[in-house]
Amino acid sequence: MSSMVKLSVNVNKIATLRNSRGGNHPNLTDLSQKILSYGAHGLTIHPREDQRHIRTEDIAAVKEVIDNWNAKTSNRCEFNIEGEASTRFLDLVLQHMPDQATLVPVSPGEITSDHGFQFPKDNEVLAPIISKIKEAGIRVALFIEAGASGLKLAKDMGADRIELYTGPFAEIYDKDPIKAKAIYTRYEYTAQEAIKVGLVVNAGHDLDHENLKLFHKLPGLKEVSIGHRLVSTALEWGFEKTIQEYLKVLS
Repeated sequence: MSSMVKLSVNVNKIATLRNSRGGNHPNLTDLSQKILSYGAHGLTIHPREDQRHIRTEDIAAVKEVIDNWNAKTSNRCEFNIEGEASTRFLDLVLQHMPDQATLVPVSPGEITSDHGFQFPKDNEVLAPIISKIKEAGIRVALFIEAGASGLKLAKDMGADRIELYTGPFAEIYDKDPIKAKAIYTRYEYTAQEAIKVGLVVNAGHDLDHENLKLFHKLPGLKEVSIGHRLVSTALEWGFEKTIQEYLKVLS
């Protein structure tokens, strides 16, 4: 494994800002290109059914940004699409062929993802979707919570990676970074259990340049996917400085 944890920037919030006014400001593809040029290792999108941020037509546009980048540089970047385990999402994945599909449980009306899959409870819905994505040669990650059990079942279904839901860790870190070390040990244990069964570890949700000072030390951590907090910080610092700061912490 590279010593550098990869940073995939989730550009949903750029689309949210654009959609709030209509038109094409801010321009999603222009900013996505800049984000890659500032050193990010990939782009993440979560095209929800309600189209509230990334729209269906944005998927091909973001993929084109990645493809164009990879055609002109040896610094290969990856395209990660997140979404629910459904035929709707499966169709999008098979149409646009990302490097990675991250399956995330979605509850009706949720503001953002707030829980992970459970095994074997969710196996029935996950297994056929994972199978079809894998047949297409696309890497699969499953969104889970710290302390989740049954990780071997995830591996047996064909998952390549887990993505640890880090919202609870970030919430505690904001209030008390020292107390956050206690919940961090749960993530550490889960990561170690994932590694034992042959799963690679990703993480995401409310990670930032402060809490990553602790979290980037997680055993086997390969990639973090960060959107809301990175974009929030960029409002103050600009994208270039923000991404450089995140990369400095991750290295």
